[in-house]
Parts: sequence; C-alpha cells; structure tokens
Amino acid sequence: MPDEFKPLQGIRVVEMTHMIMGPSCGQVLAYLGAEVIKVEPPAGDKTRHLTGMGRGFFPSFNRGKRSITLDLKSPAGTSTLDKLLQTADVFIENFRDQSLAKMGFAPEALRQKHPKLIVASCKGFLHGPYQDRTAMDEVVQMMTGIAYMTGPKGRPLRIGSSANDIMGGLFGALAVLGALMERRETGTGRALRIGLFENCLMLVMQHMVQFDLDGHEPSPMPEREFSWPVYDIFDTRDQRQIFVGAVTEGHWIILCKSLGLEHLLEDARLQAKMDQIEARVWTLPIFAEAIRKHDFDMLVEIFEASGIPFSPINRPADMYRDPHVMRPGGLHLSHLPDGHTFRAPGLPIEVDGNMPSPTSLDVADVGDDTDAILTEIGLSVSEIHAASGKPQEKSV
Repeated sequence: MPDEFKPLQGIRVVEMTHMIMGPSCGQVLAYLGAEVIKVEPPAGDKTRHLTGMGRGFFPSFNRGKRSITLDLKSPAGTSTLDKLLQTADVFIENFRDQSLAKMGFAPEALRQKHPKLIVASCKGFLHGPYQDRTAMDEVVQMMTGIAYMTGPKGRPLRIGSSANDIMGGLFGALAVLGALMERRETGTGRALRIGLFENCLMLVMQHMVQFDLDGHEPSPMPEREFSWPVYDIFDTRDQRQIFVGAVTEGHWIILCKSLGLEHLLEDARLQAKMDQIEARVWTLPIFAEAIRKHDFDMLVEIFEASGIPFSPINRPADMYRDPHVMRPGGLHLSHLPDGHTFRAPGLPIEVDGNMPSPTSLDVADVGDDTDAILTEIGLSVSEIHAASGKPQEKSV
C-alpha cells in the first residue's frame, strides 16, 4: 500500500457553513488530511433537507467531516464555539458580516482572541460597494457576464453545475494552505475573505481581456466566432452525437484523411488555416455527411488512434458507466446516516500515481460527534446539553 497523502494531518478545521461554497472549502481540506468539524444548528444544516436538484448538495460536500450541534442563539453555545476555536487552526464561515459580528465572531475580533487562528470567510463579494449584498451562484453568474456568454443572445443561462461555488471553495482552500505555510514562519494567522463574485470574474477573464486588448466584445459561446476549422457536434449513422475538433493543421490533415475527404486537402480554397475557418459554412456539411456514414464506435476507434479531439455527448448519470471514471480509485463510496450509499469523485489529482483518499468519506448524522468533541475540550454533560441545544435527558 502506498503511503497515505495527508499533508494536513493534525490540523483542526472548524467549519460553520452551509450550501456549497463554504462546505467545498472544508471538503478539500478534509481530503488533504485535516480534521474538519462541521458546526450545525440544533436542527441540523438546512442543506441536509433539500430535494430535487439540491439533493446532492449536502452529501457531496460534507463527506468525511465530524458534526457537532451548537445553539449559537444562546450564551452557552457562543462561549462553547469560542472554546472550540481555541483548539482550532482554521475557522471557515459563510455568515453575513453583521450576523457574525453580533455573535462576537467577526474576523478581526477572532484574530485578537486567537492570534494563531486562520479565519476563512466565504462571502458573496470582497470588500467594496457590493460587500453587503446577498449573493448566490446564479446571481454572480448573471452579474459578471458568464451567464450571457453561456446562453444565446437574449437567453442568458447559468452554467449547468455549481461550478462557481465549487471553484470559490477551492480558492478558499488554496488561501488556507498559503496561510498555514506562512504561519510556520510567523506563528500568527490571517483573516482571509473569498468572494464568489470575484471568483466568477476569473471565469470570464479571458473575455474581458479580449475586449480590453482589441476592443472586440465576444459573442456568447453558442454564437461565437470560431478560431478552428472544425469544432462541432455531429450525428453518427447509429443516431448518436459526437463532438469533433480539428484545431491544428495536423488535425485538419488527419481528419480529412480519416474520413476519406482527401479532396479537401487539395482544394485551393483551403490551403491556409484562416481559409479553412472562413469556409466553415460550406465545409461543415461535408464533414457532417462523412461522419454520418460511420457508427459511433467506429469513429471512436478512428479518432482515438489518430489523436483527433472527440467526445460523446454525455449526461452526468452516464459517468457511472464511463470506464475511466469507474477505474479503481475513480469514485469513492460514502455512507449516509440512513444507511444509503453513494459514489462520488475525489480530488482530481494523483500523488505518486495514486488519487488521495481519506480514511472515511462517510456523511455524519446531525451532531454525531457533539459529545466526544465537547467532552474533549472540557465540557460537562450538562454544559454539553446547554451549548448544543440538545434536550436534557430526564432521569428515570
């Protein structure tokens, strides 16, 4: 067995977050070996109870964490959180600034009480005119222009996943790692703020820079000006769809030869790459007709052997049948408190040829670890009940 990759072993993270951005930050740190303690209200994180498209939120981003409940509306709850933070290296939160300050846990207050603590605040916006606005993934996608770039003109569309939230959590984890490295030298923590809006700006950066450099405002992706001769979806003979790209001169030559279209290589109108791009209006129907003469599996065999970029048009559920996803280590099994199990991807990295896998990726029930963790920091049974919001058990 290879050595486990747990560079954050011994690091305690207290996470007081909900939905996706904050939990995904803690999830990355858990994968890297940190002990992540999720603080939930007495009734549990409301994200646990989402249905429909929100059904996967909580289990996806809270695997491998410990769970405690604290009633932060009570003095016992807030004083216990403060005591827990004395034992922590990192505190992740995504409360509104005013709510956090009212409880006495504003980042500047925490830094004074706990100089070594790294506070990672996952917010909608960094400091500025919008800092107090309520933000969600869809809100900032509309604000930054990424929704405009995703849908056709007049029909802005959000990205088909919570990519912005997840990337925001990843930036949070990256900032935490940097602060932990710095603390080795300085002995002091940092107050970090991660902005969902600013994260989304990173996603549209290439379009902003194109406009800033040449004054040209790019069209939405469905109507974009193409930079390649072939970069399209085609129908196969067996009524499947396949994406095919030819982005280099070599690709163009190989694709034409693979499909029996050598006459295009000799066409005087197609000798330069810009000529090939500008001729898309009449060459694409030729490629479409040639591809429609082959079954999907045959095309895969041809394109894989020749190095042509291609892809089936998959749905997320198809990933559970994908041979690359289903290889050993590609998915991790997790158990829910009710006994159900699910499979989900891990970190998209390999370390010495292996994908990191924490000891456990199960999802804790609400408050599963309350007694153990609060006892460890010195609370009595009655103090645990007062702090956690658990009803006091009556003696018989």
